[in-house]
Amino acid sequence: MKLNPPLLALAAGAFGIGVTEFAPMGLLPVIASDLGVSIPAAGLLVSAYALGVLIGAPLMTLTTGRVPRRTLLIGLAAIFTLGNLMSAVAEGYSMLLVARIITSLNHGAFFGVGSIVAASLVPVERRAGAVAAVFMGLTIANVVGVPFATWAGEHLGWRASFWGIAGLGLVTMAALRLTLPAIPAPAGGDIAHELRVLTRAPVLGALGLTVIGSSAMFTVFTYIAPILRTQTHASLAFVTAMLVTYGVGLTVGNWLGGKFADKSVDRTLIAALAALSAILVTFAVLMPFQVPVAILVFLWGVASFALVPPLQVRVMTAAEDAPNLASSVNIGAFNLGNAIGAALGGAVIAGGFGYPAVALAGAATSILGLAALLFSKHAKVRSAERPLCKGGI
Repeated sequence: MKLNPPLLALAAGAFGIGVTEFAPMGLLPVIASDLGVSIPAAGLLVSAYALGVLIGAPLMTLTTGRVPRRTLLIGLAAIFTLGNLMSAVAEGYSMLLVARIITSLNHGAFFGVGSIVAASLVPVERRAGAVAAVFMGLTIANVVGVPFATWAGEHLGWRASFWGIAGLGLVTMAALRLTLPAIPAPAGGDIAHELRVLTRAPVLGALGLTVIGSSAMFTVFTYIAPILRTQTHASLAFVTAMLVTYGVGLTVGNWLGGKFADKSVDRTLIAALAALSAILVTFAVLMPFQVPVAILVFLWGVASFALVPPLQVRVMTAAEDAPNLASSVNIGAFNLGNAIGAALGGAVIAGGFGYPAVALAGAATSILGLAALLFSKHAKVRSAERPLCKGGI
């Protein structure tokens, strides 16, 4: 996709959100030590953010339906900036927990509305590529932003990371104001209509597929560090290198997912889910060997995020006449899948089945998503053919 300033501004916002969501995972020991709380208590800062995304996505979308899109996106970036400023100056654990929830409220609506705005800025045949361009900021955050924020937190204190992220918020607000055209709120939109659209079977099916696809990814990724340390016998440097490698794979996968989804959303999803299933099964077998693991981690990242643009476009298409709430809720579905996947992987480990079984559980989840997608395509074809059959009798 050619250089597009509005898409770059939206990607900058996605970059900041990605850093603020994932950086605390690497800062938990520093935060826990400074605030005098346990690691599990500090871990609730991550859980609270995910909960805020699930609540904030429909709440912010439904209450801002009549707000012009540029104004809304700048306002969402302002909430993000305020939350990170509160985190930077938090005097205790409770205030930091509240600040994390406030920060998260913008997440689903920003990606949901941002995806729709991005798609409206390009020709119809390039909508998936535009959505991918926005999510590219999120993937780059995992490659560059999160490691840098973790380094800054270790050497300058965890508050420095939040000050820096707040600065990203200010830059995003300015970029959105300078580059986005004045886009009015959708005509005729109302809360009741948005909610009715959300109950349609195709929309619910698309949201369910997002939950399953995200679960397949996070069933294994949540435990990637202990897997590499215990099964691959990797050093800390190798683990760090693999996290960066995975982030690079996410970035490549996001680009490929957008590129091929512009040609066919369903074919892209089928290929990505099939590839993810095969990669995770192979990963379970080759965990002890560092060179194959390094290759598989990259391919795993590619397959995982090749799902994201087509999943988002699939929901937007299924709810085409009122896509705002569905698109935002889909971001919450990603986070729900994150939680389900982490719980599934944890249950496999707690059951004593071993880390290779975690990868197999992720593969099984991906296969489930593939089966559901193929079944829905078959049902759609049969439904389309049925009137023809009646006409020929």
